[in-house]
Amino acid sequence: MPPSMEIAVLLLGVLALETRRSASALHIQQAFASPNQTNNFVVEPVSRRVYLATVNTVYQLNRTLIVEAQKRTGPVEDNLLCHAPQLPQAPCEHPKSLTDNYNKLLKLDREQGVVVVCGSVYQGFCELRKMENISEIAVEFPPQGEKTVFPSMLNIAANHPNASTVGLIFRSHGGNSRLLVGATYTGAGTQFFPKNHSKEDLRFENTPEIAIRSLNIKDLSRLFTYDISPSDENVFKIKQEVKTKNKLNFVHAFIQKTYSYIAFNNDAKIGHKESQPNSILARICLDTDNPRQLAGLESRKLTESYIQMPLQCGSSRNIYNRLLSVYSAEINAEDASGPEPYLFGVFSKADRKSALCAFRFGDVEEEIRQSRMNCSSSPSSDVHVLDSVNQGSGSACIQKKNLQLTPNQLDCGAAHLQHPLALQRPLRALPLFEYSGLTSVSVDNVHNHTVVFLGTSKGRLRKLTLLSNMTVASQSTLKLPSGEAVHPIMTFDPSDRNFLYVMTSHHMLRIKVAECDQWKSCRSCLGAGDAYCGWCTLENRCSIQEECAQGLLARSWISMGEGPQQCPSITLTPPEISISADIKDVGILINGTVPDLIGSRVECEYWPGVSTAATLHLDHGPAQIQTCPLPPRENYHPILPGTDHRSISVVIKVNGTSVVSGSFIVYDCERTGEIHPTKSCESCLSTQWKCYWDQENHLCVSSKDDSKHNLLESAASCPKLVPSMVPPSPSGMVQDFTLSLVNIQEKENLECDFGMEQQYEATWLDDSTVKCSGVTLSTNQRSQVFFLNLRSKGDFSAQREDIFIDSPHPIKVEVYNCGVGSSDCSQCWGREVQGHLCAWCDNSCRPRDDCQPNEDQCPAPEIHRISPLRGPVDGGTLLTVQGKNLGRRAERVKVSIGDVPCYLLPERYTVSVELVCRTGKSVHDRTDVVQVEVDQSGNGVSKESFSYLTPKLLSLDPKKGSLSGGTRVTIRGEHLDIGSQVRVTVNNTLECTIIEKTDQTIECIMPKAVHAHAELVKVCVEFEDQPCQEEDLQQTYRYEENSYIASIHPERSFLSGGRTITVAGQGFDLVQTVTMQVLEIGEVDCSVVSTSMILCKSPPSSQPQETSVQFFLNGLLYVRNNPSTSKDKLEEEEEDPLTSHFMLEYVEDPQFFTATREKLIKHHSGEPLTLIINKVPSNLELQPEEYSVMIGSYPCNISFHNDQLFHCTINGLPSSSERELPVTVKVGNFDHIIAKVQLGGSELAIVVSIVVCCVLLLLCTVALVVYCTKSRRAERYWQKTLLQMEEMESQIREEIRKGFAELQTDMTDLTKELNRSQGIPFLEYKQFVTRTFFPKMCSDYEKSLVKHAYENDSLGPRAVPETHPLLQDWQATETTRPNVEEGITLFSTLLNNKHFLITFVHALEQQKDFAVRDRCSLASLLTIALHGKLEYYTSIMKDLLVDLIDASASKNPKLMLRRTESVVEKMLTNWMSICMYSYLKETVGEPFFLLLCAIKQQINKGSIDAITGKARYTLNEEWLLRENIEAKPQNINVSFQGCGMDSLSVRVMNTDTICQVKEKIIEAFYKNLPFSQWPRAEDVDLEWFDSGSNSKLLQDLDNTSVMEDGRKKLNTVFHYQVPEGASLAMSMKDKKENTLERVKDLDTEKYVHLVLPHDELFENSKGHRHSHRKKVLPEIYLTRLLSTKGTLQKFLDDLFQAILSIPPDCPPLAVKYFFDFLEEQADKRGITDPDTLHIWKTNSLPLRFWVNILKNPQFVFDIDKTDHMDACLSVIAQAFIDACSISDLQLGKDSPTNKLLYAKEIPEYKKRVQCYYQQIQDMPPLSEQEMNAHLAEESRKYRNEFNTNLALTEIYNYAKRYRNQVANALEANPTARRTQLHHKFEQVIALMEDNIYECCSEA
Repeated sequence: MPPSMEIAVLLLGVLALETRRSASALHIQQAFASPNQTNNFVVEPVSRRVYLATVNTVYQLNRTLIVEAQKRTGPVEDNLLCHAPQLPQAPCEHPKSLTDNYNKLLKLDREQGVVVVCGSVYQGFCELRKMENISEIAVEFPPQGEKTVFPSMLNIAANHPNASTVGLIFRSHGGNSRLLVGATYTGAGTQFFPKNHSKEDLRFENTPEIAIRSLNIKDLSRLFTYDISPSDENVFKIKQEVKTKNKLNFVHAFIQKTYSYIAFNNDAKIGHKESQPNSILARICLDTDNPRQLAGLESRKLTESYIQMPLQCGSSRNIYNRLLSVYSAEINAEDASGPEPYLFGVFSKADRKSALCAFRFGDVEEEIRQSRMNCSSSPSSDVHVLDSVNQGSGSACIQKKNLQLTPNQLDCGAAHLQHPLALQRPLRALPLFEYSGLTSVSVDNVHNHTVVFLGTSKGRLRKLTLLSNMTVASQSTLKLPSGEAVHPIMTFDPSDRNFLYVMTSHHMLRIKVAECDQWKSCRSCLGAGDAYCGWCTLENRCSIQEECAQGLLARSWISMGEGPQQCPSITLTPPEISISADIKDVGILINGTVPDLIGSRVECEYWPGVSTAATLHLDHGPAQIQTCPLPPRENYHPILPGTDHRSISVVIKVNGTSVVSGSFIVYDCERTGEIHPTKSCESCLSTQWKCYWDQENHLCVSSKDDSKHNLLESAASCPKLVPSMVPPSPSGMVQDFTLSLVNIQEKENLECDFGMEQQYEATWLDDSTVKCSGVTLSTNQRSQVFFLNLRSKGDFSAQREDIFIDSPHPIKVEVYNCGVGSSDCSQCWGREVQGHLCAWCDNSCRPRDDCQPNEDQCPAPEIHRISPLRGPVDGGTLLTVQGKNLGRRAERVKVSIGDVPCYLLPERYTVSVELVCRTGKSVHDRTDVVQVEVDQSGNGVSKESFSYLTPKLLSLDPKKGSLSGGTRVTIRGEHLDIGSQVRVTVNNTLECTIIEKTDQTIECIMPKAVHAHAELVKVCVEFEDQPCQEEDLQQTYRYEENSYIASIHPERSFLSGGRTITVAGQGFDLVQTVTMQVLEIGEVDCSVVSTSMILCKSPPSSQPQETSVQFFLNGLLYVRNNPSTSKDKLEEEEEDPLTSHFMLEYVEDPQFFTATREKLIKHHSGEPLTLIINKVPSNLELQPEEYSVMIGSYPCNISFHNDQLFHCTINGLPSSSERELPVTVKVGNFDHIIAKVQLGGSELAIVVSIVVCCVLLLLCTVALVVYCTKSRRAERYWQKTLLQMEEMESQIREEIRKGFAELQTDMTDLTKELNRSQGIPFLEYKQFVTRTFFPKMCSDYEKSLVKHAYENDSLGPRAVPETHPLLQDWQATETTRPNVEEGITLFSTLLNNKHFLITFVHALEQQKDFAVRDRCSLASLLTIALHGKLEYYTSIMKDLLVDLIDASASKNPKLMLRRTESVVEKMLTNWMSICMYSYLKETVGEPFFLLLCAIKQQINKGSIDAITGKARYTLNEEWLLRENIEAKPQNINVSFQGCGMDSLSVRVMNTDTICQVKEKIIEAFYKNLPFSQWPRAEDVDLEWFDSGSNSKLLQDLDNTSVMEDGRKKLNTVFHYQVPEGASLAMSMKDKKENTLERVKDLDTEKYVHLVLPHDELFENSKGHRHSHRKKVLPEIYLTRLLSTKGTLQKFLDDLFQAILSIPPDCPPLAVKYFFDFLEEQADKRGITDPDTLHIWKTNSLPLRFWVNILKNPQFVFDIDKTDHMDACLSVIAQAFIDACSISDLQLGKDSPTNKLLYAKEIPEYKKRVQCYYQQIQDMPPLSEQEMNAHLAEESRKYRNEFNTNLALTEIYNYAKRYRNQVANALEANPTARRTQLHHKFEQVIALMEDNIYECCSEA
């Protein structure tokens, strides 16, 4: 086991036993508060300056944290996608915004006198600032005019606030400074890279994760480059394709020996396996001044020496897998000869728990050597080559035979060895200390002890002191300001390691590492376990060694390691001195550690002002004290009365300072004999000092002289009275006492002393026995004890009257009185147990000698009361029986309940009057009397009965509660209050505290759970301490997670209180009672509304203030994650739990007044009344439901509300006897009368009202009768129609099923062939834009610009995709090029001026001849011209829309955006098209294309008239083939000559014309190519080879064509009798021939295919061949519409679902942004009608964009949109329009079929639309910055796609046409006039008109 793990095991073993908490041993010495968030700091070791970097500012502080200099570094104009502006050759096209500058790197280069300051802006740009004044730049880089600057020289640190950067500066062996930097990759694919942008990465594409850069300021051309020869060997770069698997988050970089260590986490592993370590320690050999590298070695490759290993903190089941902070330090570990380097690290895991682990660098180095050796000699899975690095040498270790590695190669690798390497097996260590929220670590070696400082996320600094055996000696905690998290880096003061620099989020602190002054004694100082603190001997105080004046001298400062036994102490000789002894000096010996005292002034102080000079002993060793003279005896304080000695203190002072103290005793032996008169001899001879007993004089003396020979020296030889036992005697009885004595040398006169002046003469019976005769002792108490002593009657001294013979154990004489305390016979006789000889006679208790006769039988027992009256059948109840004559002795009494015994408890038996017994077990429920049987006295029976009952539990409510306890549960059952003791237990260990108990219920408070997790426990009711065995006495209860309070809202209340405070959280179903306590104001009870909401009413406050709120849940103070009782207090040094306090601010009461501030409002009773009430602005943010308005006693309904006012309406005030009704506004407890309503009326008005009502009632009655009559008719007709429809549906159901199954099979095959990226023929973006912006049907301009051309290839002529001049390069003529280009550029600049462009658009729109077509054209040209700046284009569009909304709001706002009649409406159409293109292509494209294919295939399944275009299957009534044409499908085999493809089987109808057959064949062969590449049917020939190998050219018209009704009928498959499976060949025509024009263009008067034109179907000509044709009924063709609709329904639903849903991976940002814009505009104008907003949204997105796309699929796909398909899409588009409409469809028999077809589906589609709008509204709001970023990305993706110069030229043509009007408008605009826009416009005209510009197209 590695030493690090042994240390951890040892620590964990003793941590719980030996950890002691001390008072705070830390102290904040100085602090600096930063207004901005802090980032980094560094301390200069010589000047001790502190350089602090915060967001946007760097500070230079002195050692006491006073600001010396500072410099603002941000915010600056920047963009994450822009190169640094210091890079001259890389201008930025992305919009820049003010960006905060987060410092990423702050390092000192003392040799060059610079501070390296790197920030997050400008792609991690670094500055070199002066150390003397950080506000000044030391070196300007890059130098002015320098052009050879590369991004790699500027992109150094991470460019994102949350991305990590570490670094260090070192000197190479050449003396040059080097900068090692590790920075997190922030490029594409990371969470740091801007969203909604392409893969273009301008930041870290070529920047390595780790690099060594040049820092030589004398060579600026190579500054910050890593081209230190060779160029590519000083970088460590992860390959681009595996960066997602290597997300390096750097923690710290540091130097140890000659190695650089970099600690980081691989965040790519987070979340996958929490049990696997993600922390990594990498090592790189530095090219420093190490002698081993001076032997001609060049700079070492970074990756050659690079090796990394995982670090594992914790065991396999409890791994802390994320490294937060590291610190390297040399410590004295156990069994080590000297200090060893260790790496300490703080690790955490997902649940915020964290731990401290330590790793020995020796183990790290050994693992590295062994791994390099294994990689070369015996490859294993424990080490592998990092193949994810560009500079690596391979992907696996390769065994190389006979390879001997030198120690240097084992440590640092070599070019011929595999590199870089990664160890697989982690270096493991067990946690030394576990705690929640640790963030940083710093370690110091103090006097061979390890001191660890740990910062936490809650603003605590913990200090651990470890002994040399790595056990915890002490720990303490310091609370830092504001509870801010501690930065991972903490640094000791380089000049004074007794101070620690700590940085929190907004503070820089200088903290003293120890507060030793708090320990006042040496033992408490050294026993505190603080390695910094020791005892300063000569100053007599606890201090840091450096603070002890003589601390560096030997034996002057005692460290913790020396232990309390080295504390100075003194031994005095002699320790005790008699008051009468003649002793002049006292000998003193100092123990412990004391320095040499020679040359010092040493004295002994006895009490203040009395001291003597000490004598020093100089024989050998340090000079020590030998003796101190004693002060004169008369100066001693007297011995206090009642004592025999006094302690005299001696304080040794050195140079006037007390160093050590002790004491000696002055005693007086005579006092010893006086204070113990009854044992004076024994007391005299038993003292700790020497005394003697003078028998002759009965004195205790301190000395022995020759004149006294019989002095006693041993207590055993003292004369004393032998103790004896005396039996009790009755009061007043005369008796004698015989006493024995020992050590009596001569007889003396004695008397027996019983105290209280009762003395009797003692007579000597022999030499050792005396007798006390005639002693009579009396008492009026039940019993009294007298103490017998022998007193001498000799005359020893006039001052001593009482001389006693020693009686160490006094003789007790008890006297009793039978007449006292014995009220009945049993009590009287019962005293015999106590030795009292009493008897009961004449109804009283007397001494037995006075009772004749002496009968000891007592009357039978009497039972007065029993308690309790009920108990469980299992027995065990303590039954108390009270009465009279209940026996004399316990053993002679028996108790029973019926025949069940009750076992008497002797210890609780009171003679005669009370007994307690434990009931026995009964076999069943019963009720019986209690019997008491006393020997020789009979039996007693109770009047009350005792019941045996069986208790039962029925229910427990509630059945769950919080882990913190406090839940009040009610237990219901039967017989729950029986017995003498009832307990409710939880899991047989905890007790539920009973509050109330009845027969059927028990209410108790549940205790706190034992475990900290949810669990099911058993709740049991125990009777008489008997464990629960029966199921009837048990219920289950579940402990659940504690309730959690997340927030309170609102956080403000008005002074009057009563405002509803909503407490949000979870788990409130466990809460029964809630109290909200507002500190210093009061508390209120709250109510639980739901599991996540509690409502409280704020208490009133007397003044505005900000206070805190805390809650008591179920009577317990809520502390987040740690509820405790209100009396509990958390220890200050413990980590604070998440705060239980919430802030509540009291502000002034709200103020209200009527709109006109009138106090009297006149009103007629019965009429509606609306009041407009204004609110005085406040920050209360009152909601409408919070206040109410009362007019008198009638409520007034609030109908409209905003921040300034609200409307309240009352339908009619009834008549009232009061003429004035007050208008009262009530908010919580606050109510205020703002006005009064004066009621008035008129009889005439009432009469008129009645007449009008009668007339209206009559009219309504007539109208109702008419309406009912018509409704019945309509209902009958509707029922008839429904019946017909149902019949038709049943007829066609089978047809639909067959058609759908067939189509579904075809569509499945089609779907398999499709590929989203290749199979769907999407148009390119530029083609999509030109077709959408310039649709042919809307603009002649487009028709003139778009040209069709064809080209020939191997497959024949193919149509070239249409080209647009806006997609071609623009060229001006050579003669006009300079001026025109300059004019175009200047005009472009003008268009980029918002004031010019808006004025220009408005000026053109005001012209009557500026038609709608011109407006659309101008809008599209503007869109093309500004396509590269969509952000600007969007702002212009919004400004123009605001003008449009203002104009519409004054008229009818619902009509806005309905048509495209203005420039801005067309701009909006174009904007939506641009923003929705990606969404259209990625989300809607596939279902839309499948629908188109399905429509085409369904149409082709039936007959299609080639001339009229009408078909059997369609969705459009007008295109329906209204005749039953017999058509059969058949398959033909076709080969395409020259195509190179195999023959195909093509399905055709026998009614198809030859041209239709050709089209189907072409589609079969070219289905995987865009339609623009298909040949036309007119360009191919089709030949039929019959069975005889004869070929026939098939044509629509030839000599075989027949005539029908005077028209020539087109040839069909049936006409040629082509059989099933026939072989046909298709080939391209050799040359362009004058073939038949397209069939659909043939004259219907001359040609016919299937049916006649529609108009002629109704002609009734008798000679006409088709005279039999009749007008078809609607029901016949309606079934075909329904059949087609049913077949296509699934594809249509899929399309609508794609349009009206929000995919999470591709949300429609533009829609959200624009809808929010519409809502904002409506809110500003007070438009609250939801229908208006719905119409605006519908007009802007579905009708403006989606309907356009649905009707024109050729805008999106390269397909052929036939006229028939166009008709079907019109029906679908109409259904979509109806779904978006808010009006209900009023359909009847005359409604068009196109609307009736989808009538049933429209309501469901409407719901989808409403849901879609709601989902858009629920999306997170989109900021302007996010939208601008999205638009910028769209611009960038399609830059240079369009000819903007041509667009500008066309716009200029409009400007030229309306030159005067535009100029006048610019002159009239003040802003334009101020900026000289008119002159600039004229300048454009001048430049353009002086030249002849030839444009390739005209508008």
